[in-house]
Amino acid sequence: MKAFITGGSGFIGQHVVRKLIARGYEVHALARSEQSTAVVRNLGAVPVPGDITDTASMRAGMAGSDLVMHLAAWYHIGAPDWMEAEAINVGGTRRILHLAHEVGIPRIVYVSTVAVFGDTKGQLVDETFFQGGPFLTEYDRTKWLAHYKVAVPMIEEGAPIIIAMPGFVYGAGDTGMGNQMMRMFYRGLPVLPGADTILTYVHVEDAAEGIVLAAEKGRLGESYILAGPAIPLGEMVDFWAHLLGRRAPTMRVPGTLLRPFAPLIGAISSVVPIPATFSEEATRTLGATYMARSDKARAELGWKTRPLQTGMLETFKWIEATEPPPTPARTREKQVAVLVLLGTAVLLLWLFGRRNRHS
Repeated sequence: MKAFITGGSGFIGQHVVRKLIARGYEVHALARSEQSTAVVRNLGAVPVPGDITDTASMRAGMAGSDLVMHLAAWYHIGAPDWMEAEAINVGGTRRILHLAHEVGIPRIVYVSTVAVFGDTKGQLVDETFFQGGPFLTEYDRTKWLAHYKVAVPMIEEGAPIIIAMPGFVYGAGDTGMGNQMMRMFYRGLPVLPGADTILTYVHVEDAAEGIVLAAEKGRLGESYILAGPAIPLGEMVDFWAHLLGRRAPTMRVPGTLLRPFAPLIGAISSVVPIPATFSEEATRTLGATYMARSDKARAELGWKTRPLQTGMLETFKWIEATEPPPTPARTREKQVAVLVLLGTAVLLLWLFGRRNRHS
């Protein structure tokens, strides 16, 4: 059995490659850099030089595959390059799914995300939920386009595509927002913006297992949410404090109060560098609820997840082992957080005072 995969050197992709090889697949993984080539080769896969934005570079490596899995994606919160996001998340997805269908691959798995639902506004939704915006980030917008304007129309035309939709993935090796958030807590960040933000947490290995199960057992044309428990960020931070015996941030500002000031933060960031965690895009997501349920994946795929405590302890153990010594940049990170919250508090007081004077 031959499997062709994109994103095999990525955070989730490495786990998927290991699981496919353990199941007896001969894995061919697209690699667009020397670093990616080394990673997939060390995993035991065959590197295929190429890029998802270049159809010709994928054709030979994909030929004769029994399974194609598309995981490669652009994921940068706070980065302004929407053209790159669209070229990779939308254009790249269109190229690889069309090529896989053209060469007759019998099973194609596209890895989407629960972020395509956007802010569910307190609803715990399933695969039937649909919302066409507004989009809080470029990642949300471009993944929505890839899901609903590329993959779904192809399914309707008969392409043998299965869609996997992970929730908020965390775990050792992460370099995204989840890792940044957990590291900030580990470093003792004194304030917590967006304590009312709700995410569905899923360990990276569980997400990878769900993606492989979707390939093995999923029904063609169906989507499967791979999401863990939906937990407000404030409760999650308290949970982390309990697990590690640390003090949780005492100062907390609801995201609903901070979100209106996202444009102001964007203006400030054009003059003063601001960490991605406190960027305009990140601020827009505060107070949002990215909530989805995985009943379908559990029932049809037999998907299971590890206890949250087990996954979080494992991740913090990795964070402890990889945490660099304090730097001026980390000190600035704390200062920015405090300044953003203090600035918001001053603006709120001014607005309330202005309203009272005019009432």
